[in-house]
Amino acid sequence: MSEILDQLLDNARIWQASRHQQALGAAAESTGFAALDAQLPGGGWPRGALIECLTPAPGIGELRLLLPALCRLSRAGQTVFWIDPPHTPYAPALARAQVELNQVVSVQTQSREDRLWALENCLRSHTTGLAMIWLDAARRSDIRRIQLAAEAGDNLCVLFRDARYADQSSPAALRLQLNPLANGQLQANILKRRGGWPVDGLTLPLAPVAPAQDAEALPGNVIRGPWPQPH
Repeated sequence: MSEILDQLLDNARIWQASRHQQALGAAAESTGFAALDAQLPGGGWPRGALIECLTPAPGIGELRLLLPALCRLSRAGQTVFWIDPPHTPYAPALARAQVELNQVVSVQTQSREDRLWALENCLRSHTTGLAMIWLDAARRSDIRRIQLAAEAGDNLCVLFRDARYADQSSPAALRLQLNPLANGQLQANILKRRGGWPVDGLTLPLAPVAPAQDAEALPGNVIRGPWPQPH
């Protein structure tokens, strides 16, 4: 019975007065996309709450969606954590996008439990601006644990999962299903948000990838190749 009630409460189509009040008073960080901000309580990414991004595959533009917030927070001296990303963050591209590299920390763990422990500790730090975690095979209890950890802080917490979980209920405060479109655009369906109904078919124009610079123009904290080949 408890599990059934949890699933009902996590459903975006169940109106909850307490969640509505939370939405009205929630702090938020602008996404950098006016069309998306207009649909989100507080006008942006909710702080102190779990944001879930569901994608059909990594690399469809989900990081470019977060890039405005990533740039703003890192340049304000707040740390951005990448926990078990599917690929190593490409420092030259981040530098070209005006991300402050000294505030970027990539964490690689060995187990699901380590991954959750690392995220919880990142979210507790007052220096954290944004924590991103890739956790595909997550249990419902894992997502609940992340949501509680996010609520304990005042930072942004983003969980990336595969789109096949879109039909599952989730305690996340905000759920986005993302799909790539032509001409560098991204389609965002809001599956769940506090204080509002789901929204389908937002088209978000992503900023073009900044062109590569001459190697000499890269910041001194970017380590240049060539790299040794693994044996």
